[in-house]
Amino acid sequence: MSVFLERTIDRHFVEFVDALRKEGISVPLGATLEFGKALVEIGVDRREKVYWSGRATLAIQPEEIPIYDAVFNQHWYQGIPKLQEVPDLKPLTLLLDEPDEAPEDEEKTEQIAQDAINVRYSRTEVLVKKDFAECSDKELEELYEIMKHLRLHGKTKRSRRLQKARDGRYLDFRRTAKYALRLGGDPIQLFFRNPGERPRRLVLLLDVSGSMETYARSLIRFVHAAIAGRNQVEAFTLGTRLTRLTRELSNRDPDVALNRAAKTVPDWSGGTRLGEGLRLFNDEWGIRGMARGATVVILSDGWDRGETEILEEQMERLSRVSHQIVWVNPLKATPGYEPLAKGMSAALPYVDEFLDGHNLDSLQMLAKVVSE
Repeated sequence: MSVFLERTIDRHFVEFVDALRKEGISVPLGATLEFGKALVEIGVDRREKVYWSGRATLAIQPEEIPIYDAVFNQHWYQGIPKLQEVPDLKPLTLLLDEPDEAPEDEEKTEQIAQDAINVRYSRTEVLVKKDFAECSDKELEELYEIMKHLRLHGKTKRSRRLQKARDGRYLDFRRTAKYALRLGGDPIQLFFRNPGERPRRLVLLLDVSGSMETYARSLIRFVHAAIAGRNQVEAFTLGTRLTRLTRELSNRDPDVALNRAAKTVPDWSGGTRLGEGLRLFNDEWGIRGMARGATVVILSDGWDRGETEILEEQMERLSRVSHQIVWVNPLKATPGYEPLAKGMSAALPYVDEFLDGHNLDSLQMLAKVVSE
């Protein structure tokens, strides 16, 4: 194809994505892979195929389209004006469904239908499935508002404390005798007690290293929602050290809670020593009782600069005392992802649930997993 001139397709592909990023378009790794897949599927024998493959995967926001067109024109066509082969589209009108919105005038609606393609969609439905890394600051604020109402109902476990029951394994001598005295001392009715149920503790360990910075800002909102919504929740951050944040995040006002947390965590966006962090947690908190019978959720991409043997050893220790280990990795949602990072591959044998945490929809799934 003459579009590529003397360059190879692979080189031109990489340089095009780099050019978009230099012009201010945020192109995550997942979008890049999708672009490559699209080119493989539909081919590069026609210019409009290349154009629309990129438009559908690389230019997500409407304001990015003019930038994309300019870069595409310069990079793929070397300044030659865009061909007329790409058809002009009818104007697209997005009508947002708002809860309190009054019905539109019938005559006005018919007029719009004649001039444009009317697409109705729920903004919330779109946002909950959008990758945190691709969201604008305004969209993130909207997601945080939704996240405030996210509630995690804890799993229960059998308690040693006995509770009143009509039928049961253990005879309640005190109630039986007390009732018998009312009837002249004859134990006509027997009362019983059974072991009660109490919620399992939930422990959240959030990786705040540099490689997790994009997602950690959103995930800590989820951690706050978990603490604000139920009892028996503990929160820690993992980076170059271990920091307990339960007290700081216990305030129901998210702004106050996150400000306190920011002042408490000294290693935000620093290095990663997952193995050492888990060792400190196990020695000082987990093995002593906090993790015993608890659901432990680790939110991390699995990149670890420490020794893999330490991480594997500590994961094994944690799995022996905890009820369940859930690992949440935002990179898992990337097409073609494989857990090749040495930290992730060392930890996986001890993980009961391996989930992605790249958007609000995946966090809702996480809430369901730890609640059932």
